Amino acid sequence: MGHGQGDPKKVVIAALLGNAGIALAKFVAAFLSGSATMLAEAVHSVADTANQGFLLVGMKLSDRTTPDRYPLGRSKEIYFWAFIVSLFLFFMGGVFAVYEGVHKLTAPPEKPGSQISSIVVLGISLVMEGLSFSVAFKEFNKARGTRSIRHALFDSRDPTIPVVLLEDTGAVFGLGFALIAVLVTTITGDSRFDGIGSIAIGTLLCVIGVALARDTRSLLIGEGITEEMRAQVLEVAQRAPSVLEVRQLLSLHLGPDAVLLALKVRFVPELGLTELERAINELEERIRSALPQMKKIFVEPDSRYDAQLDPSLLGDGGATTSR
Repeated sequence: MGHGQGDPKKVVIAALLGNAGIALAKFVAAFLSGSATMLAEAVHSVADTANQGFLLVGMKLSDRTTPDRYPLGRSKEIYFWAFIVSLFLFFMGGVFAVYEGVHKLTAPPEKPGSQISSIVVLGISLVMEGLSFSVAFKEFNKARGTRSIRHALFDSRDPTIPVVLLEDTGAVFGLGFALIAVLVTTITGDSRFDGIGSIAIGTLLCVIGVALARDTRSLLIGEGITEEMRAQVLEVAQRAPSVLEVRQLLSLHLGPDAVLLALKVRFVPELGLTELERAINELEERIRSALPQMKKIFVEPDSRYDAQLDPSLLGDGGATTSR
């Protein structure tokens, strides 16, 4: 086990505030310097800021309850908005930056403007993004426990912290590319290096966007619980009184902390209807106590034991049915 609890909202708000300030500074620097790399970075920060807003919307909507329309809850809102984030990062951040870089390379050569403002803004941005990254990485480490970084990033059922962490990672590397491109452009006086820097940033953002889209697509389609959690459920169930065997286990993540669990269980054959109901209720309570994220639990007794129920407790003159 060994998993802690990171605070997704804390990570998102820290990233949103940082990116909003950085975006404004980058646009000013892009205007003053005429740098395509700086403009690409500014749009990247706008995309990141919008993405944090999308994640906050997902968190807010997932808490709403409309049982008539959504009887299983709205926890998947987080998955939907995380998928929108991946698309936004790919198209607004990545594709735009590549386009700007190609445009700069194919346009007639021009003498680059003063890059001092760009260098200052990029340096400050690196510090601010570094702080945002440190917050995200700290919460990510709490959530991942003993799992590897790759496993925690792409096998997690809560995409919020991994999304912000990958965004911040892309931002830090993007700023590094931008700073190198601006410095080389300043030293050589060749604006083509500015275009190359923009293309490098765009390619990085496209790769991150595709990785996030692939991960959140899987969650939207409907991933089951992890092998670790599955083993926990089986262990708890098999320790319960009256349970002989769990014959089938089906699960579906409705959201990061909401799971639908369906079990087909073989109970001891001597149970009457009242005892069977009690055994099922106790099994559900044991599972919820050990794994609170199991919000919806459905237990079906193995069909061969339908005929073992006490006929006096059934309707229709004690008739029983078997499948």
